[in-house]
Amino acid sequence: MEFHIHAQPEDISRYVFCPGHQTRAKRIADHFQDVKLVHDDRGIVVYSGTYNGVFMTSCGTGMGGPAVGIALEELANLGSDTFVRVGSCGVFQPGQNPGDVIISTGTFRAGGTSLTYLPLGFPAVPTFEILRELVRAAESLELPYTTGVGIAGDAFYSPAKITNRDMLVNANVVSAEMESDALYIIGQYRNWRTGAIYTSDGSSTETKPEWGMEQYHYGEGKCIEIALKAMLSLAQKDNAD
Repeated sequence: MEFHIHAQPEDISRYVFCPGHQTRAKRIADHFQDVKLVHDDRGIVVYSGTYNGVFMTSCGTGMGGPAVGIALEELANLGSDTFVRVGSCGVFQPGQNPGDVIISTGTFRAGGTSLTYLPLGFPAVPTFEILRELVRAAESLELPYTTGVGIAGDAFYSPAKITNRDMLVNANVVSAEMESDALYIIGQYRNWRTGAIYTSDGSSTETKPEWGMEQYHYGEGKCIEIALKAMLSLAQKDNAD
């Protein structure tokens, strides 16, 4: 039994969805059959069940690189090796709006947790196999999406956000959140498969506007739909090999 996640290996799947938000973890788990709450303590909530016959786990890690690092290390010790973050994000580019679906192709590392695993020059990128399945799932469902590089950092209220914004806009950065840098780098170091898909919770000029909440929740549902389809495809290909 792990230090924070009190579960047995048989309670945890190889295939894990790892949103930061605990409520989103429950929303993902609502798609499972025979779902059970495995763990709920220290801000980490874990559900497991089957999706179209495949055993899967949904874990709400909490916010930031330190939290996602703890959760994923312990889940991996229990047998997991495939992690898809289903998150929310801010956006920078004109035309981006609440509810937009963004599939991450890489992350500008602005957090501290990943630096304890690999130096800053090492790129934070998803496993291509997962990136490909997320894109294929979105296209097969005929759901619009954006791909691109984002930024992830540990300090939500950092003053540097203001001074760096023009640079990030000019560099065509499409998302801002708090977990993917740690997810990708720790996954690379530990030889896990990782990927991420986000829903925009704002526009290029407003963060979490009230007028955009309906669109945001709709987009969140579409991200979950894409992630479930992609994970199922990965599991089916693994079992066919």
